[in-house]
Amino acid sequence: MDLTVWSWIFLAVYIAMMLAFGLLGQRKVSNADDFATARNAYGPVFLAFAFAATTASGATFVGFPGIGYNAGMAVIWSVFLYPIGVYLGVLLCLRLVSSSGHEFGSRSIPEYLGIRYQSDLIRILVSLFSLSLFFYLAGQLVSGIVMFEIMLGLPPSVALGVTALVLMAYVVLGGAHADILTDGVQGFIMVLVGLLVMVLFLLGYGIEGGFTGMLDQLRAKDENLVSWLNKNDVLYHSWWSVLAVLLAHIPLGMLPHIGNKLWALKAPEQRKTFIRLAFTFGLILGMLGLGGIMARVILGEGVNGNQALALLFIELFPSWLAALLGVGILAAVMSTADGLVVSSSQIIANDLYRLTFVPRFRAHLSEAELEARVLKISRISTVVVMVLCTALAWSMLDMNVTIIVWVGTGCMMAAFAGPLILGAVWKGVTKSGAFAGLLAGGLVFIITFNAMIKPEWFEPGTLQNMAIWLRIEAPNPWSCAAMGEVVSVLVTVVVSKLTQPLPQAHLRRLFPA
Repeated sequence: MDLTVWSWIFLAVYIAMMLAFGLLGQRKVSNADDFATARNAYGPVFLAFAFAATTASGATFVGFPGIGYNAGMAVIWSVFLYPIGVYLGVLLCLRLVSSSGHEFGSRSIPEYLGIRYQSDLIRILVSLFSLSLFFYLAGQLVSGIVMFEIMLGLPPSVALGVTALVLMAYVVLGGAHADILTDGVQGFIMVLVGLLVMVLFLLGYGIEGGFTGMLDQLRAKDENLVSWLNKNDVLYHSWWSVLAVLLAHIPLGMLPHIGNKLWALKAPEQRKTFIRLAFTFGLILGMLGLGGIMARVILGEGVNGNQALALLFIELFPSWLAALLGVGILAAVMSTADGLVVSSSQIIANDLYRLTFVPRFRAHLSEAELEARVLKISRISTVVVMVLCTALAWSMLDMNVTIIVWVGTGCMMAAFAGPLILGAVWKGVTKSGAFAGLLAGGLVFIITFNAMIKPEWFEPGTLQNMAIWLRIEAPNPWSCAAMGEVVSVLVTVVVSKLTQPLPQAHLRRLFPA
């Protein structure tokens, strides 16, 4: 049997398994809180697989090898700094956000921040910023298109439709339970694929001369491909670019589709086990970028970076194994996309409807009526989000998946650095400080990423040189996000020092001894 037949067989098994988990998740959903958080429902090992899978995403399996294909050995910086940054952010926030999230019954990160700062306005602003996750979800759908197109021979339009329908079906059924159940299984598959890629890279499998031969061939193509910095690649052309990889990823662990999984952990004493396992799995998944370096040598020039890892598997392995590994890549796509769908639906159902619309226009509803409506809106909004993001994905087919993802997440992480990350470890952050940091960080990302500051505005000198540097960094979303995060934290500190602190009784509930 050829690749396409094997791919259809494995896909059928995969879809059946995902739908079964959706039905299993549905049995666990008795109210809107179950749909949104799966609170206190899972142990540290299974949740660590789910957490790593959601964090990794299709960008790690599709876009990240594409970056490695273009940048060469410099991508190794991201292989290690990306998981370190993510889990540093989780360590900073896990204790407070998890415990106070349970204390106040939060169902989403926007709701948590609204409670943290006693501000409906901050909650609404964070909710609106969080809608930029639509770009993140669109990136996952583009990843799905790439896989279905290569493995199954489907045209892009059909591939997109299949990806969206499978995803929508099991998430509508089981919400957060379906998300975590499927992610736990998919995370296990993804870690196995990550280990395989790491071994292949270290052996230089399929390359004459092994690992050393791989380096020699890269050097012959371009000396920059084996350098610590690649002067020809905007993502790794300077030491600031390398530092930006670390800084940009610190808030990633607390994005709504990832942070809400912390509330599913069964017991507080399991946190250390969870974080150790999740970091280990995340580090293994970071190794997938190394597959892009191998693809540059084995496949040669002119390959679409998004297709590098899948084409590498097809080149190196028998059809059945390449098809099976392709399902592993599809698992990465789905494992992040489902979490994004759940968190995005909660922005609409919980943060905008239950907490914003109902108190003003439906205050007469009983708790039971409200819960039933929120659950119904959660499921309907899941469908609406999928339709909108499917259209967005169709318009971005030619972009690198990782860049698509960071168009949305970069702005969010820049905005959230002060209110969320700093606010989790320093009780001195005030409502005004959080508001100012939120707007300043998001604004800096928008200005820098869109290259809105023009060098020609300034006379030759320091200001013009700074403007030229900003224009050079504009295509690098990690750099723009890092600049926004630094500004967000600084503005949050300065404004908090100058404004009225939150009530001490409220802070004691947030920061228990």
